[in-house]
Amino acid sequence: MERDDLDGFLSGDEIVPSSGFVARVMDAVRAEASAPPAIPFPWSRALPGIVAAAVTIVAMIASFVSLGRTAIETTATPPPAALSLPATTVAWLFVALLLCTVPVMLSLRLTRSS
Repeated sequence: MERDDLDGFLSGDEIVPSSGFVARVMDAVRAEASAPPAIPFPWSRALPGIVAAAVTIVAMIASFVSLGRTAIETTATPPPAALSLPATTVAWLFVALLLCTVPVMLSLRLTRSS
């Protein structure tokens, strides 16, 4: 294909849109222009949760740093009595384990049945 052939092909008939194309495009533009604006994000309601999450993260980091400093500063080994757990502590641990396990098992059962 030569350049003259391409020029002749492109300089041929004028390109005209199909009937109704301009009307459909203008209808779409008018519909978009008349649509209500997007709903803005409710920052005033989300801000307390964001602040609470940030405070929680800062508190966790501070406690880990404090725990690390305490572990470094403490060089004495704990007495053997501190390593054994009293029976009441073990009982409370089992109660806490049950309190955590029951809702999880219930939710799993409800979600698997449906």
